[in-house]
Amino acid sequence: MKAAKILRQKINDKTVALGVLATFHFWPGLVEVAMRAGLDYMIIDLEHLTFNHETVAEACAIGRRADFPILIRPPAAEFTPIRLAMDLGPCGLLVPYVENMEILNIVREAVYMKPRGRRRPGGLGNFWVPNYQYATWKEEVEDDLIIMPQIESVKGLENAAAIARDPLTTAMAVGPYDLSADLGVCWQPNDPKLVEALNQIQRAGADAGKTTWMIGDGAALMKQGFRFFCMAEPIMLLEGTLREMVSKLKSGAGIAANTDVPLP
Repeated sequence: MKAAKILRQKINDKTVALGVLATFHFWPGLVEVAMRAGLDYMIIDLEHLTFNHETVAEACAIGRRADFPILIRPPAAEFTPIRLAMDLGPCGLLVPYVENMEILNIVREAVYMKPRGRRRPGGLGNFWVPNYQYATWKEEVEDDLIIMPQIESVKGLENAAAIARDPLTTAMAVGPYDLSADLGVCWQPNDPKLVEALNQIQRAGADAGKTTWMIGDGAALMKQGFRFFCMAEPIMLLEGTLREMVSKLKSGAGIAANTDVPLP
């Protein structure tokens, strides 16, 4: 799939790849908004809210037709949720709470068809391929599939090196909030325990020749060496931007006119 190839190339070249994680609200038009904004990819989050599956599949199809990478975070690192996420047609998965190789092997079985795995493809994701021969599935879906195991616990941290070395892993990923909670420093982003844990995950990825993904403040993440990250959750970004605009207007400071934004 071309969209996956495009994002994989950016990840492997360690160029800056920016995206958003849509958690609180999602509609297919958000894909076009992301593309117009110049983002490199979008992740649709199904871990915390369940969006209509036909809507998610439609967004994946938009991305496929426009060569814009759409990934999904499934509800859990379990066989059935991952298999069903694959049926929606994403070009990759952000897999939550991966703690060890046993869990990663479950992911492998759910994303690969026999003989490499146990996936039984179906649903709207079938439109990604021109025929249903195994060789076609392997070449057009599996070979470029982006898999990002998310480290969110002390146990996952202990096994980060092995997870990073596995061929299934495209890039390492961090769940900073849950990881901080498991470390006993929730939410203290500058606590030395969390900082060292993040460094450990990055080192595990680097030693395996792979980059690390995270969500957070883009400028701060780039200073920490991240090049592949989510800038924000769109609704939280909207809220923050509106709050800043309201504060400036009510204080009398005003805001600079943006002639690029059309009037309603």
